[in-house]
Amino acid sequence: MSDFLDQLRNDHHQFDKGELKDHLSENPIEFLQLWLSDAQKNNCKESNAIAVSTVGEDGFPQSRIVYLREIGNGELVFYTNYNSSKGKAIASNPKIHGLVFWPEMQRQISIFGFAEKVDEKVSDAYFSSRPRGSQLGAWASQQSEKLSSRKELEDRIEELEKKFPNEVPRPPHWGGYAIRPVKFEFWQGRPSRLHDRIVYELQENGTWEIYRKNP
Repeated sequence: MSDFLDQLRNDHHQFDKGELKDHLSENPIEFLQLWLSDAQKNNCKESNAIAVSTVGEDGFPQSRIVYLREIGNGELVFYTNYNSSKGKAIASNPKIHGLVFWPEMQRQISIFGFAEKVDEKVSDAYFSSRPRGSQLGAWASQQSEKLSSRKELEDRIEELEKKFPNEVPRPPHWGGYAIRPVKFEFWQGRPSRLHDRIVYELQENGTWEIYRKNP
């Protein structure tokens, strides 16, 4: 263990993949889309993965990786089980944080906002586009609840295969959340740990204040 820790201490990354200049897009959503496009072009793994953090009823913060599926109307959309731990947390406290990280480009984006359910028609449309196995899984999984065995889950799938031999409807407990951002921080690694940090903060008049933060 000591050798491993010594190796980590001596693993000094060189941050030299880019820079953030002062003249950026006035709209952080557009800037997010630009960076997301860059990540896809650079073959970043899981380029649309986002770590979503909520605060549960027990007061503990919890993070998990979900996939960013849609960006539009100033909102970021992901899908999940509404009865999951994250769904229950959002129901009691809609404040949410998302973190996107692309190590290949030494970039990350921190997003603060409020989460709310998307329109049912939006969830229906996305659910219908999912593979059949994922559709059945959305019915079978009592997400975040205790499970007696793997077989219990597999038995549910078998029953659902028979129940829905053709089209699988969207479960009422499954759908999308839209994150309405109020603050973004774009982070670009720079040499000597003098990283670029550009913040967009939503103002009461609907405009975005843009400023730098110390690394």
